Amino acid sequence: MVKKEIDSETANEIKKELAQLRAQLDSQKKSKKKTSKPKKEKPKKKTSKPKEEKPKKKTSKPKKEKPKKKTKAEIAKAKKEAKAAKEAAEAEAKAAKEAAERTPEDDLEEQFSDEQIRNFQIEKMDMDKLTNKVCEIIADFEDEGMLQSDLWKKLKLNSRDGSRLALRLERRGLISREKILQKGRWTYKLVIEQAPIKLESLVDSPCLTCPVEAKCDFENSYPEPSPLHCQLIEDWVAVEFSKKKK
Repeated sequence: MVKKEIDSETANEIKKELAQLRAQLDSQKKSKKKTSKPKKEKPKKKTSKPKEEKPKKKTSKPKKEKPKKKTKAEIAKAKKEAKAAKEAAEAEAKAAKEAAERTPEDDLEEQFSDEQIRNFQIEKMDMDKLTNKVCEIIADFEDEGMLQSDLWKKLKLNSRDGSRLALRLERRGLISREKILQKGRWTYKLVIEQAPIKLESLVDSPCLTCPVEAKCDFENSYPEPSPLHCQLIEDWVAVEFSKKKK
């Protein structure tokens, strides 16, 4: 066969057309790639479940150390400290109790010395007569005693003078004071210790008319006159005792 020769112009035109076709094909391919749906990814195969780890064995708890035994010196020190703390607590409780039970008379007692209380005087008053009167009034109440506030009202004394008078009589041993709680307040009750001698009790005494009274003495031995073995005194005491019972 005889090959036909193509001139250069025709060849160039053919090349151009081929180039255009190729460009069209490339653009078509690109557009198809853009519009084409993305491929679904195949689901990954489930991996096998991880093996459950076995719980680790519990580690053994550390053993508690036993407390060390105290030495004798430490025990003695602890006892001493406990005793001191107890004594301090008791002292504090006692002080609180005393403060709660404190009365104006307690303050007065601290203000004056024993000598000042013993020599206490109330202006324009006979202290001996007043003392006897106070003792007679208190003696009527015997062991039950009476509230000092009631006594001061009866004698028309103010509480300050009355309280100092009570302290004076207590110092002389004639009365005793007992602290009591009365209507929610602490005060003192006065109780007779030495009742005053009444002259009425000696009126019928056989000693006043006894003919041997000048020779009578406790140290005499029988049959010498002595009050320790006097029938007249025994009879007189028996009569007076029977009168009191009535």
